[in-house]
Amino acid sequence: MQLKIMPKKKHLSAGRAPLMLFLCQMISALEVPLDPKLLEDLVQPPTITQQSPKDYIIDPRENIVIQCEAKGKPSPSFSWTRNGTHFDIDKDPLVTMKPGSGTLTINIMSEGKAETYEGVYQCTARNERGAAISNNIVIRPSRSPLWTKEKLEPIILRNGQSLVLPCRPPIGLPPPIIFWMDNSFQRLPQSERVSQGLNGDLYFSNVLPEDTREDYICYARFNHTQTIQQKQPISVKVISAKSHRQRPPTFLTPDGNTSRKEELRGNVLSLECIAEGLPTPIIYWIKEDGTLPINRTFYRNFKKTLQIVQVTEADSGNYQCIAKNALGAIHHTISVTVKAAPYWIIAPQNLVLSPEEDGTLICRANGNPKPRISWLSNGVPIEIAPDDPSRKIDGDTIIFSKVQERSSAVYQCNASNEYGYLLANAFVNVLAEPPRILTSANTLYQVIANRPALLDCAFFGSPLPTIEWFKGAKGSALREDIYVLHENGTLEIPVAQKDSTGTYTCVARNKLGMANNDVHLEIKDPTRIIKQPEYAVVQRGSTVSFECKVKHDHTLIPTVMWLKDHGELPNDGRFTVDKDRLVVADVNDDDGGTYTCVANTTLDNVSASAVLSVVAPTPTPAPIYDVPNPPFDLELTDQLDRSVQLSWTPGDDNNSPITKFIIEYEDAMHEPGLWHHQTEVPGTQTTAQLKLSPYVNYSFRVMAENNLGRSLPSEASEQYLTKAAEPDKNPTAVEGLGSEPDNLVITWKPLNGFESNGPGLQYKVSWRQKDGDDEWTSVVVANVSKYIVSGTPTFVPYLIKVQALNDAGFAPEPAAVMGHSGEDLPMVAPGNVRVNVVNSTLAEVHWDPVPLKSIRGHLQGYRIYYWKAQSSLTRNRRHIEKKILTFQGSKTHGMLPGLEPFSHYTLNVRVVNGKGEGPASPDKVFNTPEGVPSAPSSLKIVNPTLDSLTLEWEPPSHPNGILTEYTLKYQPINSTHELGPLVDLKIPANKTRWILKNLNFSTRYKFYFYAQTAAGSGIQITEEAITTVDEGKLAMASRQVDIATQGWFIGLMCAVALLILILLIVCFIRRNKGGKYPVKEKEDAHADPEIQPMKEDDGTFGEYSDAEDHKPLKKGSRTPSDRTVKKEDSDDSLVDYGEGVNGQFNEDGSFIGQYSGKKEKEPAEGNESSEAPSPVNAMNSFV
Repeated sequence: MQLKIMPKKKHLSAGRAPLMLFLCQMISALEVPLDPKLLEDLVQPPTITQQSPKDYIIDPRENIVIQCEAKGKPSPSFSWTRNGTHFDIDKDPLVTMKPGSGTLTINIMSEGKAETYEGVYQCTARNERGAAISNNIVIRPSRSPLWTKEKLEPIILRNGQSLVLPCRPPIGLPPPIIFWMDNSFQRLPQSERVSQGLNGDLYFSNVLPEDTREDYICYARFNHTQTIQQKQPISVKVISAKSHRQRPPTFLTPDGNTSRKEELRGNVLSLECIAEGLPTPIIYWIKEDGTLPINRTFYRNFKKTLQIVQVTEADSGNYQCIAKNALGAIHHTISVTVKAAPYWIIAPQNLVLSPEEDGTLICRANGNPKPRISWLSNGVPIEIAPDDPSRKIDGDTIIFSKVQERSSAVYQCNASNEYGYLLANAFVNVLAEPPRILTSANTLYQVIANRPALLDCAFFGSPLPTIEWFKGAKGSALREDIYVLHENGTLEIPVAQKDSTGTYTCVARNKLGMANNDVHLEIKDPTRIIKQPEYAVVQRGSTVSFECKVKHDHTLIPTVMWLKDHGELPNDGRFTVDKDRLVVADVNDDDGGTYTCVANTTLDNVSASAVLSVVAPTPTPAPIYDVPNPPFDLELTDQLDRSVQLSWTPGDDNNSPITKFIIEYEDAMHEPGLWHHQTEVPGTQTTAQLKLSPYVNYSFRVMAENNLGRSLPSEASEQYLTKAAEPDKNPTAVEGLGSEPDNLVITWKPLNGFESNGPGLQYKVSWRQKDGDDEWTSVVVANVSKYIVSGTPTFVPYLIKVQALNDAGFAPEPAAVMGHSGEDLPMVAPGNVRVNVVNSTLAEVHWDPVPLKSIRGHLQGYRIYYWKAQSSLTRNRRHIEKKILTFQGSKTHGMLPGLEPFSHYTLNVRVVNGKGEGPASPDKVFNTPEGVPSAPSSLKIVNPTLDSLTLEWEPPSHPNGILTEYTLKYQPINSTHELGPLVDLKIPANKTRWILKNLNFSTRYKFYFYAQTAAGSGIQITEEAITTVDEGKLAMASRQVDIATQGWFIGLMCAVALLILILLIVCFIRRNKGGKYPVKEKEDAHADPEIQPMKEDDGTFGEYSDAEDHKPLKKGSRTPSDRTVKKEDSDDSLVDYGEGVNGQFNEDGSFIGQYSGKKEKEPAEGNESSEAPSPVNAMNSFV
């Protein structure tokens, strides 16, 4: 079997079957297992593990060491060639080989010369399985020759001229490093005007007088021999000129307008342009056919040198340097060609095959020009190597078919062109080995939660074993979401959780056997700083403390140390460290800085910093009271399937203690942007264990609350997606109701996204007839809320279940609910309908219930239709709208209120279900008895005369029976609105008009009128009317009115008023003189006098008296029909002070009436006289 090169890692998802992790492992030259136990019986061809570089320059003053190390089983033997022929080290006493190694040591320090051992060396490592060879190692001693003696003439030139000071160092190996210094070994300053070229010469774009000196010295440093050679000093003298002409740039190097440059791929391309001119030119670089690579381009020597690192073929092209000053510009084009020594595209890799397997060795290289590929077997060109029938050469590929153990060998691939070569060893090892696991048994891995866990399973076998991972002592399959399998058999858990703890078993199998190994994983809680040091501003001389509370796994022991500005704390007694606190006393300005708390365990470390600022003492400001600042540094730990621990750091409480924290969550998967209440914890708590639901992408935020209110929300925590699980609950509100007689509509309230617990939410709908032995019928439907079962019998009870399921499984078994298939209209009408008339407006109806089977649905009640079909009075039929009364449930009787008396009614009864009404029962007819009539439709009083009034009316609109008679009652109303005696009059029922005679003239009457049937009296109607006024009296009143409007009458009334006023004044004066009057006797003599009515001829003006003197209407009298409102008694009327209209003055002039009590009149019913208007009142109305 061939060991194939596999991708770096594979992502494996947990399935429903045990998770099988298969591994294909690449074994390279340095990856063949060399475990001591394995090597005891594992045969392996040689592999070169270490060798000297191809171009090996040695220090001739030290011994020569040429390295060659190899591994293999059996241990390989070593031999060397020099310049292509065998190098017999035993014949040279200066050459020794390191035991168990091929490394040569040539002792030239005691005798001999390094030049004697120059040449090309190659090492061969050989055992019974093959031979590996090293590169050709070219040994050359370093050289640092002296400068040739020469006489240097002083250089004299004018100010502004250009100058080149040649260095021309001796040729050394390797080439020396050039620099210019003076006699004091101080480097000469360089600038845009003066700089050193790549060839070591010193260039002056123009000279200045300060360039004059006699010690321009070029130095060459040879690193291998650690020697520095010095050129003879050069003297330069610059003569100042009064005037020097400016000139445009010209190039000092390179020459001409164009030049060529060749560089090898991967080297540094250095292009140089140095120009002279006055003023000093500035150099610019461009690439004519492209842009300069941004990340690989650098400018050196004041932009006179352009360097491109890691040059590639794409960097070939024309590069232009431009020198520019104020007088002009000049450019030079450098054509760059990038060649390439051979480089690997696919280097051959070791093959471990089992007998009869196939395999290939591929050797693919590139270069410019294209390299030639040649193969060797055990260090011998393959063309002359022993033949192997299982091997076939195809250019850069060797194909092996059905290999045998004798096919084991080491193959060398050589790729070469004119710029170099590549040599690679790759062995073919034919082995038959059962699986072996090289990782130590029962290895314990400890990992911090939420970090990757890597479980090793180093293995070997031929054919290549397959790898399986299991978790648990009983071999339970891994059921995590994602694992990463590395090519060396290592199992990676990208985010280890608490439930990742346990024993993991790695099993390796091939056709020759099986091997397994157990490793153990423990997940530890991360170390966290739950109370971090806070930024502090303190005054000099005060004390400051930084708090650092650490929470850690109980099995780990943390160490806490404090740093200042990332270094150790000052060795000062003012700094004291307690368990979780750093205290700095007597703070001074030097104490300012950053203080860091570092907590370390064997598995992790955390740190937190705070800045201390030291200020001058200032007055203490008044405290600011406000709502808390938002919490911060939210962190999720202990991330389990159904819970997570949230921790946070409280914000500043702003001088009001935090009473509680409110935690909210957002489900970014189902309801993004909507925050829900999760829980609340006391203000002293900074962690909370939160219960979670499956398949929810949680984010959390925290708010703090104090007595002043609630803080703003914190920043949201990191998102945490809980794993999917089967639903915890089933849909609610499950119902089964038919919409048609032959179907069953099953409905439910579906689960929301939060309740789904996983992807692929569906519902399993099951049903069967309740009263049968049928099996459950089930169907799985999508995330809907209704399913219709067709072809069901009418109104049959069904048992129904709706169960939720998702990709993870089913919800718990739901309870069955009862529903019914569709209803149809009832088939039978109620029977034996009976009516019992209670009174004229109420009847009671009874009926027999219909059989339940005939209802064919849910019994909702019975419905009575009734209507007044015929009048008992007229016996004429007319259409009346039907009325409906519904009686819920299974009632078999009901009351019909609001019937019309003396009417003919018809009714029927129907049963009602959810579908509608059934057929009607046969019509049932009943009559209502007579009732009292309604009020007469109208009452009008017409044709008033002096002693009669005519009444006209219309019969009641609802006689409610046969009218027997009308009743009329009336009574007079006097001028004081008091009611007179009541007269009762019976009128035949066939009358609609009646004349009342012998009434008083000019008198208001009140009438009460109602109809009667055999059932009693109806509602009365009232009205008022006035008889006409006597014409003679009216004429007399008219004349009085005319006299009252005459001037002489008005003057007379004024004189009378003046006389009364004088009398009152005289009485007042006499009373003040102390006179005594028999008031008490006068009062006794006139106690409660009867006020006599006025006669018609007493000459008073009662008919025209002020209406204000009328008393309020007694005994229910109403406002007159003229709608005038009477005013209360006048305060100015003299009659209020007297005992009547005949009030007298005593002989001494005192008005005795003022002491008599005023008494209200209380007329009894039947008093026909009315109080006449007082003449004093009449006079008062004119005054």
